[in-house]
Amino acid sequence: MGIAERMASAERIREAEQACDELRAALTEVGVTLPSLGLDCVSLAADPPYPLVELGRCAPGTARQLAEALSAGVRAEGR
Repeated sequence: MGIAERMASAERIREAEQACDELRAALTEVGVTLPSLGLDCVSLAADPPYPLVELGRCAPGTARQLAEALSAGVRAEGR
């Protein structure tokens, strides 16, 4: 892999990390914590890496909190 490809791969990983951080912050604002939220290790191991955000597992109560937060957002937008 050449330097340009490595730079592009690093940028994709940075973007995925930023998206993960933004999602974590938004969830925190509505009181939801996804304990397994992070980057998917398998997608980082690809050549070139194609990073994916792993939402992971959560308890049913957390799933309900997330559903309520999403529904409240939709209602606030008038959809």
